[in-house]
Amino acid sequence: MRSSDMMSVAEYTIRNHMEHRALYRKYRPQVFGEVIGQEHVTRTLVREARERRVAHAYLFAGPRGPGKTSTARILAKAINCEDPRHDGEPCDRCATCQAIAAGSSLDVQELDAASHNSVENIREIRVQVTMVAAGPSAHRVFILDEAHMLSTAACNALLKTLEEPPPNVHFILATTEPYKLLDTIRSRSQRFDFHPVAAETLTRHLRWVSGQEGYEVGEGGLEAIARLAGGRVRE
Repeated sequence: MRSSDMMSVAEYTIRNHMEHRALYRKYRPQVFGEVIGQEHVTRTLVREARERRVAHAYLFAGPRGPGKTSTARILAKAINCEDPRHDGEPCDRCATCQAIAAGSSLDVQELDAASHNSVENIREIRVQVTMVAAGPSAHRVFILDEAHMLSTAACNALLKTLEEPPPNVHFILATTEPYKLLDTIRSRSQRFDFHPVAAETLTRHLRWVSGQEGYEVGEGGLEAIARLAGGRVRE
């Protein structure tokens, strides 16, 4: 293969990857009703949001890709939305919802526990929790992705916060390996298990996205893509 051909292949691969990421961000669910294949989870969460009975700690467990982090962000919206819908869904229009979607909200903090897994990282969160408890504020939501990667010392520090959380502080732990978390953390969290999305459901979703983008993809092609995704929406 000529170097120019190799460059063309590389450019094509990079371009496809970038387009995939752009589509994933564009069609990432922003309200509970847009989360596909996890109705057993969203049905309960939207009811809790509607009734304002949101737990202080949630554990979102399941394989990579079915929507754990997206659902956590939507829940953070529902908790803090300025004009929530009567059914419990966030409006997704107010400044708070837009800030959470953009990742710029001061009331929602996401922590990648795979790279921020030390006790110092959790102590920083505990300082923030103490500051929130000291005065009136919006609800603070801490989303800990890959929570099973926290060190033992970090887990113990987190446990102390979960045992007596302020009323306006909520933790959402997302993990692919819940069994690695302390039993005491699991017992203090409301657990939801996310499942791989069925190929038929993914096919319907792909058909809709293709229509929105003006792509002409045959049914067989959509079904093949859905199978290759392995139950992961973002793939």
